[in-house]
Amino acid sequence: MSTTSYILGIAVTLLALGVVIEMLRRRRLRERHALWWLVAGAMALVISVFPATLDWAADLVGVAIPTNLVFFVSIAILFLVCLQNSSEVTVLENKTRTLAENSALLELRIRQLEESRSATNSDTET
Repeated sequence: MSTTSYILGIAVTLLALGVVIEMLRRRRLRERHALWWLVAGAMALVISVFPATLDWAADLVGVAIPTNLVFFVSIAILFLVCLQNSSEVTVLENKTRTLAENSALLELRIRQLEESRSATNSDTET
């Protein structure tokens, strides 16, 4: 590995971790969502600083080409992120449906109260 690619790998990894941490700081990303990105960034940082770690992990798992291990782990992390997001979307859809139903019931109740009030007012006027 050339010195330029070594330094570039570390710089890009630190930049990605910095972006995630900055998004957390500005409350643009919640902690539970940032967890997988921080894990992936930490793993990338370790591999960037110690490239032999990737070869060791590939041998440990039995993967012939270390780059394939990187792709597999990346896909696994993205799968977990998608699964987490799908779970949260489901919860939010249920909450939205419940709120819409409650809102419709309240609007109906308000309309009924206004109709009964106007009926009472028209009865007292005659």
